[in-house]
Amino acid sequence: MSKKLDVYIIMGPNFKSSMEILQSAQEELLYNKLLQQITKDFTLANVELKISEGIEPTQLKAVLREKIYFLLLEKFQEYLNLLYVVDIPEKQMKKIHSVDAVDAATEVCFLILKREWQKVWFKNKYNS
Repeated sequence: MSKKLDVYIIMGPNFKSSMEILQSAQEELLYNKLLQQITKDFTLANVELKISEGIEPTQLKAVLREKIYFLLLEKFQEYLNLLYVVDIPEKQMKKIHSVDAVDAATEVCFLILKREWQKVWFKNKYNS
């Protein structure tokens, strides 16, 4: 196993923003699989999310952040269920210190994208 892969597996990529994740997905030609994974997990969590197949990364980020914001304020139980289905570690959630719902939604959007990307990347890497 390569050293780069070892670091990726142990630590994950060092993404600093949602857009970096989405750009990486596009560069590795896995963006559509990422969309499918997001749709699958939102469906499993029984949270309606309308994203079209050709959605641009900036639009996807905005739609996700808006949905998370809505869930956070209006449907907290569904929000918690989504975090469970996506498999966001509680340890990462505790690191969110935003008191503003918009900022918190942005940070949670990043965590969701990061986790969904990990799922897609690992499936692609080990099912090939």
